[in-house]
Amino acid sequence: MTPAALIFDCDGTLADTMPLHWRAWEQTARQYELQFTEERFYALGGVPARNILAMLFVEQGREGLDAHKIAKEKEERYLQLLPEVRPIEPVVELARVCRGRLPMGIATGGSRPAIPRVLQALGILDWFGAVVTSQDVRNPKPAPDPFLEAARQLGVDPKLCRAYEDTDLGMASIRAAGMEAVDVRPWYMRPGSPGSRL
Repeated sequence: MTPAALIFDCDGTLADTMPLHWRAWEQTARQYELQFTEERFYALGGVPARNILAMLFVEQGREGLDAHKIAKEKEERYLQLLPEVRPIEPVVELARVCRGRLPMGIATGGSRPAIPRVLQALGILDWFGAVVTSQDVRNPKPAPDPFLEAARQLGVDPKLCRAYEDTDLGMASIRAAGMEAVDVRPWYMRPGSPGSRL
């Protein structure tokens, strides 16, 4: 298929933010005495922090904690690390080549204002005609809503979109939206520990 539009996840796809997110998660989990492993963090890539926290609270009998408040604290820790963000070059290079030739959008499990700040830090925010975060849809990934909303904002039939992701949940979200799915992990992942980069 020759796509009519390209839609990208952000964290772990365009931006090498996942190690930064993990550092923020590690500090937050330690503060609240929550069990949350790095392996599970990567497996849940694309799921909003508030949803992950709600899941952890139920599993660990901590339902009295406030998921929205703690998610905000985790996000604030992450934002402090943003000066360290780097692009994932093979994916950014693809977007650079396609810029101006095809409509492009972002469909992410991240939140505002973090995602626009990440894209701005990489100097690529103005490349995208749609930036859809988990706060812009009723159902975040792995539901198809973020990708469908990005396609709607770009004015392109989802069936004519090609989308790029770095997690199994994200790939499921793309496929549920009826789009062509491209897994970018083979482009840059080293065998071994989760999140390791070439």
